Amino acid sequence: MNTYLLDTSVIIDVLNGKGARDTLLLRLLLEGHLLACCAVNVTEVYAGMRPHEQVRTDILVDSFQYIEITKAIAKQAGRLKFEWGRKGMTLSTPDTTIAAVALAHKLILITDNRKHYPMPELRLFELLQG
Repeated sequence: MNTYLLDTSVIIDVLNGKGARDTLLLRLLLEGHLLACCAVNVTEVYAGMRPHEQVRTDILVDSFQYIEITKAIAKQAGRLKFEWGRKGMTLSTPDTTIAAVALAHKLILITDNRKHYPMPELRLFELLQG
């Protein structure tokens, strides 16, 4: 059994019925895996949510295991952003924070944005966009 941390774009795709993401997540659940999110995901999803989507969004987000962002994770996110910036790659704070959560808890990150997560030590479940 694995725990999969979801990139925000995956959660949004599920809410919008895109890319058969809901089918993939259901399959993972039926195989006994856990699905997780963190504060960054919740913030990003709710920032784009329209009022009529509230109930459906609440149900989906509340169904995921919630992973706290500790001070140690925040520090790691800052280090990742700094290190990759020195290599000439500008990464967003939300993406480095999601990566740090996955690394700290040894989670597999489900994403369709590989370029946002170049860290070789990060375990990814890569999806095609859309």
